[in-house]
Amino acid sequence: MSEHPTAALDDVVHQRHRLGILTIADEAGKVEFGYLKSTLGLTAGNLSRHIAVLEEAGLLVVEKGYEGKRPRTWVSITAAGRTALSEEMSALRALLDRHGKRG
Repeated sequence: MSEHPTAALDDVVHQRHRLGILTIADEAGKVEFGYLKSTLGLTAGNLSRHIAVLEEAGLLVVEKGYEGKRPRTWVSITAAGRTALSEEMSALRALLDRHGKRG
């Protein structure tokens, strides 16, 4: 019997909010911190921690700067982040396919 699809899920990526951050960053290319915060319904501290985990794993790049006089933080997905997201989606598809074959 082959390995169960859940074995391919990545604990760093699979966490609900981190998966949300990666998918939004992948769709947008570059996304502003405030947009992620409101879209995902997170506090600034909670979002910062999730971003830090993804950045430490090499899945995101964080860029700080200004828009006018207002400080801004932007997040972009890396090539490794795209690969990790793709692998996570493949594992989820395999899990859904396996579950759909029951009964």
